[in-house]
Parts: sequence; structure tokens; C-alpha cells
Amino acid sequence: MASPRLIMKMKVASLRHEAGDVSVVEFRHPRRPQLPSFEAGSHVDIHMPGGKVRQYSLMGHPADLSRYLIGVKREETGRGGSAWLHANLKVGDEMPVSAPRNHFRLHDKAQAHLLLGGGIGITPMIAMARALEAQGKAFVLHFFARSRSMAPMLADLEAELPADRLVLHFDDDPATVVDLAELLKEQKDGTHLYYCGPPGFMAWARASSAHWKPDTVHFEAFQPEEDPNFAPEPFTIQLHSTGQELEVPANASALTVLRAAGLLLFSSCENGVCGSCECGFVAGEPIHRDAFLSPEARTRRFIPCVSRAKGQIILDL
Repeated sequence: MASPRLIMKMKVASLRHEAGDVSVVEFRHPRRPQLPSFEAGSHVDIHMPGGKVRQYSLMGHPADLSRYLIGVKREETGRGGSAWLHANLKVGDEMPVSAPRNHFRLHDKAQAHLLLGGGIGITPMIAMARALEAQGKAFVLHFFARSRSMAPMLADLEAELPADRLVLHFDDDPATVVDLAELLKEQKDGTHLYYCGPPGFMAWARASSAHWKPDTVHFEAFQPEEDPNFAPEPFTIQLHSTGQELEVPANASALTVLRAAGLLLFSSCENGVCGSCECGFVAGEPIHRDAFLSPEARTRRFIPCVSRAKGQIILDL
């Protein structure tokens, strides 16, 4: 079970508009020159008025702890967080920002790193590329976007990375389009894959890398995939520690029911992407609906804000 994180009141030091309707926000602490450290792949929670909490990847250099840098794409059909930030955030504003957490780490034992960023999914890849370049490690970053004019942070990447480390793919430029299945056809020994992007890109990358060794494939999703045919059904939770049984109706989440029973489960996104409410299960058949757990983790872990079960599930609580 995740622990609550330090929440800091941070000041918006700068804002800039990037291609693809992306706003780059720089946060600094009004009194502390050094912020809590972070690794490439980390994200922070931004707490907004009305109780909204949204997660954004840090894309600054992990060696620069004077600031946190995030990129926020305005999503017209999203849950309202990005639209609020784009419409209301101003330089000088103060916002509650969590200390970083990392579920998307670079693996030290990898001999080479293959990074795939689709659209706004480039944000964690920027921090990864910066860290790997500074460490002199082998990597290639593939950046997928609709067009050059829609590719956020592209100027920064082209200025910082050698040409052989950055490969660009634009939908409107046939010369740059790549078949991802062909790109990922062969897995070189020691190579780890990392990918992030919108749901369609995530599905494409997952299908194209299905034959890779599971422990060498890592991803971060901004939202779970939609399944219009899914109809939630009631199920039962049994608590392994006490044997207590809890009924989860079709119109409620397991997280809501567990909290109502007095269990202190932390959460953040409540959308199945951040892993804050993760817990274990010891028996039962879960219906995983998150975009967080790896295939291996799904054999023993459970995300109660969105996932459900067939019949009964025994949670390690």
C-alpha cells in the first residue's frame, strides 16, 4: 500500500506555450533552493481547486533540483484538469505539488535503452534521454507525432541530443513513418523498451512488443483504454487479515467500499494510472482495468479504484 507523499506549496516560476497545445510549467519552491530529488520517469501530483488531483511526468534534468518542469497538453475531452491549468494558471500562482514518485524507472542493468514517446508521451522520455545522455549510456529515442508543427519540446530535444540518438516520425511525412512492429521485431540482448503516449499509441506499442521478454518492457499510461462493451457486475471482497466480507455493487468501486469499511487506502488519480491505491490479492479472479500494473504484477497485485473481480477476491489487507 502506498504512503502519503509530502505536499509542497510551489510557485509557478514560468509558463511557455509549446506545439500541440502543450503548456510547459516550471515550479520552484518560494523558500527552498533545492527540491526533493527525483529519477527519470518520475511524476508529481498537482492538486487543483475543487479536489482535482492530476499526475504529470517530470521532464527536467534529474541533476537540476532547483525546479520541477512539467508539460500539460490541453485535452478537450479529458477530466478537466488540463483545461483548468491552461485557462487559469499564471506566473506567480502557488499550487500544492507532491514530492515525486517513480513507477517508470530506467533499469540500471540494461545494456541499451529504446525509448518511444507518442505526442505528449514524450515528457517522461525527455527526462530519461537527458539522464542517459549525461551518464553516457546507450539509448535511442523515437518521437512520434502527427507533424513537426504538432511535436512539443522538439526544439529542445534537437538542441540537446545527438542526431543518432533522436529519431523523428511524423504522420504527415511518409519519409519518416515507421512500422512499429518491424522496428520492434527483434529484441537485442540486454535492450529494455520504454513507451508512453495516448491510448492508441500504447495499444500499438504493446502489440508490437508482445514477443519481448516481459521484464524488459516498461510503460506509463495517461489513461486506461476504453472498453465500451464492459458492464460492471457486483462482486465480493474478503479481507485476508480478518475474513470480513464486503459486497461491491455494480455502481461502486472496490476502493469506495473498502474506505467505507474503515480501511485507510491512499489514492490519487482514481483512474487506474498512478498506482497509489495498489494492494495485493491472494486468491480470486481479478478483472484488471488499470493502465499501471505489468503483466507479471497482475498475477498478485490489484488496483481497487478501477479493477473488479469475478465472484469473490481475497485482498491482502
